[in-house]
Amino acid sequence: MYEYSIQTTRRCWPFVLGAMLLANGAIASPEPEQSRGAELLAPYKQGLQEALRSGLSESAIAAIGACQIQAPNIAQSLSHDGVRVGRASDRLRNPANVAPDWVEPIMQSYMADPSDREPKSVRLSEDKVGYAEPIVLQPLCTVCHGGAIAEPVASRINELYPEDRAVGFKMGDLRGVFWVEYPSQL
Repeated sequence: MYEYSIQTTRRCWPFVLGAMLLANGAIASPEPEQSRGAELLAPYKQGLQEALRSGLSESAIAAIGACQIQAPNIAQSLSHDGVRVGRASDRLRNPANVAPDWVEPIMQSYMADPSDREPKSVRLSEDKVGYAEPIVLQPLCTVCHGGAIAEPVASRINELYPEDRAVGFKMGDLRGVFWVEYPSQL
């Protein structure tokens, strides 16, 4: 009986401690941070998707231009007042899309556990929060990131990004992450 009580206590103490810290305000619930992160990231994802669809309606080559030119412009237009948005991958096409340091462990976590596709919030400092969501390869993306890329598209990608590593993905693969940093008081 005594041994059972000790084992039960050992298993439960993290939950008890967490509840005590939450009740005393020492740990903030991640839900508001995740909601705010998702809200700040939504216009970037929507703008990028619209640019890609518009480009693809012309041609796959035009879609490459949307990613190359419009995506950084969309990110820049939404990055103000202490907010920064972007996207990154462990297999970059554009070297300018290197992730901030705090994003790397999140990407590694997603890659280590393919079943984990939940958004993640990270407290970066007392007054700054980071939020990341996985980018899962969709049908739209296979034109430029899939395993069988048409020759004119592959040639244009190679011309723009000779060090490209962002190909060979299959539907549902983790392509990278969307991320946002923002002030916690925003």
